[in-house]
Amino acid sequence: MSNLFFSGKIKMADVIKANHNLILTLSRLSIPFGFGEKSVEEVCKANGIPVDFFILICNVYTFDDFQPTNDVIENTNLEYLIPYLLESHKYYMVDRLPHIEHHLHTIANNIDEKYGNILKKFYADYKQEVRNHFDLEEHVVFPYLINLKNNKIEESYSINNYKNNHGDLEEQLTDLTQIVYKYLPSNVLSYDITELVFDILQLSSDLYKHTLIEEKILIPYIEIWERRNK
Repeated sequence: MSNLFFSGKIKMADVIKANHNLILTLSRLSIPFGFGEKSVEEVCKANGIPVDFFILICNVYTFDDFQPTNDVIENTNLEYLIPYLLESHKYYMVDRLPHIEHHLHTIANNIDEKYGNILKKFYADYKQEVRNHFDLEEHVVFPYLINLKNNKIEESYSINNYKNNHGDLEEQLTDLTQIVYKYLPSNVLSYDITELVFDILQLSSDLYKHTLIEEKILIPYIEIWERRNK
């Protein structure tokens, strides 16, 4: 499976077995468990999800070397792309980031105040950066795509404005783990540190995949609509 891209004929259970992190994709599309031996096509049809869209997301999310062509993107039903990305944002801002923040503050409040404040400040700044990134997408980029699809031209904006400044949200999480590794005092329970680091690494990995979906699907999709509206 590791050398093959997913298709609609594969059993949904086998897709999740090949990459358990795709459970997050199921939740963002409100696809419930209990699909038994059904194929991806059958599960998607039962839940009103375009099969080609689901397969595209799974392939980009799972295989870093998978690069959909513009033809593939243009011929894929992407009506669920913005809702999917919005659900991802909600997951990060409402679930994961507050969860890590609570755990980090618990540790920071029980170590030397100097190091505790460094951790809190670093994380607060990062959380604000993520919020700003998502706000830009939700209030500028997504509406821009919707307007393009409705033949409303915005001469003052181009996806290049977003593309040229599209940062990697996971990079600073790597810096945070380095701070934890190097500077937390040895009297902090190793279990607490281990749990915190695993949470950060999981979030970092998912954010990286989120970035790939934006760069390999969202941006090319908007570029296609820009060309159509020239």
